[in-house]
Amino acid sequence: MSTHEPLLQAKALCAWYGAAQILYDVDLEVRRGEVVALMGRNGAGKSTTLKALIGMLGKRRGAVRFLGHDISKSEPHHAARLGLGFVPEDRRVFTDLTVMENLEVGKQPARRWADGTDAPLWTPERLFKLFPNLGEMPNRPGGRMSGGEQQMLTVARTLMGNPYLVLLDEPSEGVAPVIVEQMANMILELKAQGVSILLSEQNMHFAELVSDRAYVLEKGQIRYHATMAELAANDEVRRAYLSV
Repeated sequence: MSTHEPLLQAKALCAWYGAAQILYDVDLEVRRGEVVALMGRNGAGKSTTLKALIGMLGKRRGAVRFLGHDISKSEPHHAARLGLGFVPEDRRVFTDLTVMENLEVGKQPARRWADGTDAPLWTPERLFKLFPNLGEMPNRPGGRMSGGEQQMLTVARTLMGNPYLVLLDEPSEGVAPVIVEQMANMILELKAQGVSILLSEQNMHFAELVSDRAYVLEKGQIRYHATMAELAANDEVRRAYLSV
């Protein structure tokens, strides 16, 4: 993989749930150390795009490349082993396992970038600095945590895999404002460590806080792509595709 090649790239990505086509020729890319927002209303196809990228849908077509590897026909565990992390919207923590046990489940070996430099290495101690709430409850079962705490645990468990890039589905959805703020800080911290993030998001304010660029989806198609600042300044696009 050359240094100029995007970390993650999709070309003409189409996806189906059963017989229903949800995505139509989606083109997008994420570069090293970049935070990219995938924006759109409910049902626009944001979560489907993330699932299609990592291989969680039965039927998809088009090209998906990650770190120079073709993963367009790969299973999700194959993409995860390559260093593509995924944080689903529905959290999926192991409710019977403690915080520490949940983190152990996600553990993968240390990684290096193609140029030989070390990729970020995550340990429970490091993650507890990022998520102090979790550090206060290492032995609490996942089922006895608030929704926001479970959200943090899911992110932390994904980071235990030392991903180069994280697909983050609706991080600000349905959690308390204080957790939203911590999520924003966490994303900026990951970016500072060189981790790339593709997040699906409806909350314009949240996306503005953390993102470099944005793609706007409607009915499974990319309708607009620009820097986050350009999207924030474009009332017409926001009214057309983002306002409720």
